[in-house]
Amino acid sequence: MLLSKEDVLHVANLARLSVEPSELQEIQDTLSRVLEYIDLLNELDTEQVVPTSQVVEQHTVWRSDQVEKSLPIALAIQNGPQVVTGMFVVPKILDGGGQ
Repeated sequence: MLLSKEDVLHVANLARLSVEPSELQEIQDTLSRVLEYIDLLNELDTEQVVPTSQVVEQHTVWRSDQVEKSLPIALAIQNGPQVVTGMFVVPKILDGGGQ
């Protein structure tokens, strides 16, 4: 499939890429070869191939949910850069304009 130069520029624009005029022909040829290869792959008989989204089988490792003793507050906050009344002081990131 031969892409036009306009197609290449359109794809570059969608990808937010700048294409120099001197690069346009090479990119056009390369993308056209990629699309030709994809067309070739589309000719393969994949009727007996099971669709998959992962090449390697994945599974979830479950563990029992057990309640354990938490750190004492004093120990948890001891390395905080700024602590007031048992809480970390952090910079404000929202302006609260919706209230």
